[in-house]
Order: sequence, then structure tokens, then C-alpha cells
Amino acid sequence: MSALLSETIDDSTVALWNHDLQPQSAAERTRWVLEEFRGHAVLSTSFGVQAAVMLHLVTRIDPQIPVVFIDTGYLFPETYQFAQTLAERLELNLKIYNPVVTAARQEALYGKLWEQGVEGLEKYGRLNKVEPMNRALRELGARVWMTGLRRDHASTREELPVLKRQNRVLKVHPIVDWSDRHVYEYLKEHDLPYHPLWEQGYVSVGDTHSTTRFADGMRPEDTRFSGLKRECGLHEQSGEPEYMI
Repeated sequence: MSALLSETIDDSTVALWNHDLQPQSAAERTRWVLEEFRGHAVLSTSFGVQAAVMLHLVTRIDPQIPVVFIDTGYLFPETYQFAQTLAERLELNLKIYNPVVTAARQEALYGKLWEQGVEGLEKYGRLNKVEPMNRALRELGARVWMTGLRRDHASTREELPVLKRQNRVLKVHPIVDWSDRHVYEYLKEHDLPYHPLWEQGYVSVGDTHSTTRFADGMRPEDTRFSGLKRECGLHEQSGEPEYMI
């Protein structure tokens, strides 16, 4: 598996890489990507429930990789505290991006978008997640975007491959085939913490208004966006970006 940075990466190349990477371990996948695209990869994190896994896995191979954190302004206090703790412990090269339109201005102009059905949620996602992430990718010169998405997170991710083109950026999911058990064992082995709200019954943590505790009869994906959506726009094909890899 090899490609020059000057080459255009087409779907057939991505398919070949997926074939080769699928049987490999998460660490092997991560190492290959970081060597192949040295200096052109970023890692995104929401500092969610199991965020410490990817942060540790990737930065022990490349301690200087830019770690993009989208701060919507609507996060739980515990999330900000968790982010600070992990950033200091793992010595992250943290890059914090905020929406161009502030939370106060958004609410004044559009009201509470998260209370306006799917259309409102999609607009909220574009303003608060998609635009800042695309700006980060452009400014950091990223051709590869690494994330901690897993197939068992939601029905929308059941067919997720290790590598995927999202428009013109290569998305990489090193732990895509991990289970919650794999995550638990990794966190335990490396003495890494879950998000503090995990102990309060949260299985997924995002913005305060779009996150609820897990309850009997719910699917984990039902705890986000009142079950209306699973994806915030970042991991949908419509989430841009439009520049070449």
C-alpha cells in the first residue's frame, strides 16, 4: 500500500487500502495512515464518553498530530473539564475551533434550532459543527481526517469501512470494528478515564440540549437529538469539504 501525496486518490485506491487494512489492528491501521500521510493528517475529538481511546492510540504514534476540538458553546461543564484534563495528561496539540456565529447571536436570529425538528437540527449542525470543522481542515492543510467512529455506534454506521472518502477528504476510522468491550479493555490497560458523565448514565455526550441519559427501552442512538437524527452533519456526505486530497 503506497501513494504519493501528489497523486489523486480515487475510489479504487481506497477500496484496495480497505482490503489491506481491514484485517489489521487499530494500531497498525493508525501507524500506516500517519506514515503514509505524514504531516497531512488531523484527529478530531468531541471529548465524548470514550474519547480517551483515540486520543491515546493516535498521539502515542504521532504526539504532534493536530487534535481538532469543535467547541459549540453548548457543551456540558464536565466536557470542558474532561478536555482540559486529557489535554494536559496526553500533552495534546489541541486546536480549538468555534462557530463563526456565536450561540447568543444564533438564538437571537433563529431561535433554538434544536427545537425546530430535523430541519432545525440540520441547520444547527451546519453552523456549529460542519463549518468549524471544514475551516479547521482547510487551515491545517489536512488531507486525512481521523475519527473514533465505530460500526456499533448506530444503525447509520453499520457498513462503515476503515477508510472512506467524504467528498474530497479521506476519513479514517481505526477502531471502526471495536466493541464496547474492546474500548473498556483499552481504557483499563492504559489507565484512561471515561467521560465523567458516563457514571451518571450517559452513553453518548454532545451538546447539553441534544443529549439525554440512557433509559430502558432506548437504543444508544436515541439518546442524541431526541432520536430524530444520529449524525450532526460532520460524518454525512453532505458535510463537505470540497478541496482535493
